[in-house]
Amino acid sequence: MEAMVKKYQHKFEKIRGEMEQWDNLQSRLLMQFRNASSIIERLQVIQDPENYGSLKYMEGVTDAVLGKQMESLQTILLSLHTTLEEFHGIVVSLEKILRDGKQLVKGGSMQPTMKQMQLRVGVKPCLADCLDGLRLLYEMHRSEYLLKSSVVSALPKLALEPSASDIDALQQLLVDQPNIPKEEAQFIFDIIFAENIC
Repeated sequence: MEAMVKKYQHKFEKIRGEMEQWDNLQSRLLMQFRNASSIIERLQVIQDPENYGSLKYMEGVTDAVLGKQMESLQTILLSLHTTLEEFHGIVVSLEKILRDGKQLVKGGSMQPTMKQMQLRVGVKPCLADCLDGLRLLYEMHRSEYLLKSSVVSALPKLALEPSASDIDALQQLLVDQPNIPKEEAQFIFDIIFAENIC
């Protein structure tokens, strides 16, 4: 059992690397979302010819400025979708790690009993802790990815009817990452790597 726990700990090291990548993508996503939000909030101002002063008499200025802003918004939206695809790649990787973790228990020459699944050796985690931890981390990130996808898909609709309070609320959802409680994720790692803490 101790050898199997070591294999699970190796899987958690992989997850830790994926979570670091997630954090990097989170920073990028927030920057892209803020940039898109800024453009969306400017659109109403840009569309009003009275905001151009004496330039409003020049033919096509309003359309040219609006066109450039829409082009920039489109580029940012494409970048947001690319970032979301990278988040999805992490979720797929976590799902594979979970599947492989389940296979470790099922595919061995000797299937552990429920009692063996709960067996602890010193401060090392039991096999049930390992499987539960893999499942929880996967579910957290999957749920958060789905939330991020929903938030990003709402952004183009806000370009048509901008609402600063809606944009702020969506941005706060992205910042908070409510589906990945940091303390809970850290607690899982503390259980799995308890011997390193002691």
